[in-house]
Amino acid sequence: MTWIAPTIERRELPTVAGEREMLQGWLDFHRDTLLTKCTGLTADQLTQASSAPSPLTLLGLVRHMTYVERIWFRKRFLGERISDHYVTEDDPDADFNDLDPAAAEAHFAAFRTEIEACDKAVADSELDETFLSSRGRPLSLRWIYVHMIEEYARHNGHADLLREQIDGVTGG
Repeated sequence: MTWIAPTIERRELPTVAGEREMLQGWLDFHRDTLLTKCTGLTADQLTQASSAPSPLTLLGLVRHMTYVERIWFRKRFLGERISDHYVTEDDPDADFNDLDPAAAEAHFAAFRTEIEACDKAVADSELDETFLSSRGRPLSLRWIYVHMIEEYARHNGHADLLREQIDGVTGG
């Protein structure tokens, strides 16, 4: 049986809320949007590249955002000593490379698991808490939220184009 990306109930955006709830709401909305762009596609469709020579695919974007979530919230902000998802020194773009359609369901599960872990990891942290970036600049948890919203927004634009190319579906 062929695995098909499940339907996602995208959460409603808060329109009046405190800063933390608003940032979390927008981040959750963009997380859901990426998965919505994949809804109903087969694993083979999720691995269709945009156009040569680009390796950009919807499954690659899901893997990339799994990696990015872990890097920013858990490794950089909290300093957890955990391995990276997909990316290696030998292949810094491994999240987009060598995709196996047979592993699509596992990659979607890893994405959901990483989001839950990241949310839980920073739930008790204040937005003003800081850490030093790899360049030695202090960055706050607030900065990470804004950066992650921007990162998803940019990649969701890519996902729009990928989805339309695959089966003509637009919007959402």
